[in-house]
Amino acid sequence: MAWALKLPLTDEVIESGLVQDFDASLSGIGQELGAGAYSMSDVLALPIFKQEESNLPPDSENKILPFQYVLCAATSPAIKLHDETLTYLNQGQSYEIRMLDNRKLGELPEITGKMVKSIIRVVFHDRRLQYTEHQQLEGWRWNRPGDRILDLDIPMSVGMVDPRANPTQLNTVEFLWDPSKRTSVFIQVHCISTEFTMRKHGGEKGVPFRIQIDTFKENDGEEYSEHLHSASCQVKVFKPKGADRKQKTDREKMEKRAPQEKEKYQPSYETTILTECSPWPEVTYVNNSPSPGFNSSHNSFPVAEGNGSPSHQPELVVQVADLPSHLLTRDGESIHQNLLPAATPQDAQQWLHRNRFSPFCRLFTNFSGADLLKLTREDVIQICGPADGIRLFNALKGRVVRPRLTVYVCQESQQAREQQQKHDNGDAASSTFFVYHAIYLEDLTAVELTEKIAQLFNISPRQISQIFKQGSTGIHVLVSDEMIQNFQDEVCFVLDTMKAETNDGYHIILK
Repeated sequence: MAWALKLPLTDEVIESGLVQDFDASLSGIGQELGAGAYSMSDVLALPIFKQEESNLPPDSENKILPFQYVLCAATSPAIKLHDETLTYLNQGQSYEIRMLDNRKLGELPEITGKMVKSIIRVVFHDRRLQYTEHQQLEGWRWNRPGDRILDLDIPMSVGMVDPRANPTQLNTVEFLWDPSKRTSVFIQVHCISTEFTMRKHGGEKGVPFRIQIDTFKENDGEEYSEHLHSASCQVKVFKPKGADRKQKTDREKMEKRAPQEKEKYQPSYETTILTECSPWPEVTYVNNSPSPGFNSSHNSFPVAEGNGSPSHQPELVVQVADLPSHLLTRDGESIHQNLLPAATPQDAQQWLHRNRFSPFCRLFTNFSGADLLKLTREDVIQICGPADGIRLFNALKGRVVRPRLTVYVCQESQQAREQQQKHDNGDAASSTFFVYHAIYLEDLTAVELTEKIAQLFNISPRQISQIFKQGSTGIHVLVSDEMIQNFQDEVCFVLDTMKAETNDGYHIILK
């Protein structure tokens, strides 16, 4: 629940008075029952009070919180008194979170003059979605490739040091900050609440999220792993300007209510105070994908060093498996792995997410791999509809669309060139063994060919300046879109490299 900023001492005095009044009112009931007067501790031990306090650490009673986080966004006026506040946010808009030092004098002296680390997460509020968070986020990743759920607006932030965003954790950002200095962090949430609801007839209610902040101090090993404080608030995210319209609608509804009805609802506060909560678990699922460098920059793949002369070309070392290029994601992972009959229901759910069938995960919750593979084409169409049903049936049967053009390429090594030259001169018999790799083209453009060659040899496409095809008389012809469209299917080329004259890139020569 969000409240206006108050001194902790004032809250304690008010709470003490309420406890005394409530304790006195219950003492008469105890005497009439002949069981002795009730104490406040007995009342608080009732299950209803235990349930409300279960989200807080056990030692949180009468404790002054070391930090306080304030989200600069107004709370909804349509929330009842004893319910948690709800704040509406616009997708992609920058919102300020003020990081406040709330320590008493002399409290936590070990962090005085030192940095602390805070991790901000956007997670699900509903427990049902928390259990399937990994699958939900993976489904969002496939539907929004290249996007993040949570971002930091670094230019607008103040007092933030070493901001980081892990590419494999789309809903998490972290940074260092000094509690003794003014710190304001601006965040942007790019997902909307209705993206995680089941589509039925339109106008579905969006799911609520939680913005949670966990703060850690440095341990003896110079790692920020000792937990200090956690707090969170409930939010809903709308399309741009949708939060403003929703806030206005709630305000107009409240104005139409009778005065006695308005008393049952909280007023709308200009800011949202994050309330204390349990720390977020460190590991919520096992991530089998390789973890890129923990920063926002892209990895570069330099070509092996060489002197750049035509007689000494750098060797491009193949570092990826010989999978069809149209079956690989940007990270080189296969997206059309066949579903095996031995797959458990959990494996089947992950397979559905990876292959963009997230809306039907609930329908197939208890289906194993064998159950899904037993479905007929008519069954799948009846369950999922004609369009998605045909797509799901083809994916289950492992049917892959044949590429428009297949090109086989092989890297020419210096040793192979020397052996070939000896063979041409009649000095030795040729025993060269060439290994070719398949490149599958769909667009039939020079840009696509450049990207596929760069992906095959694990280099950046920017390092390839031009692609030439060696003619019958030894001339070098620039490869254009029209030339690729006239390539014969399953044509074979030997790749050679030559240093570009104008930049640090390389020319690729198809022989």
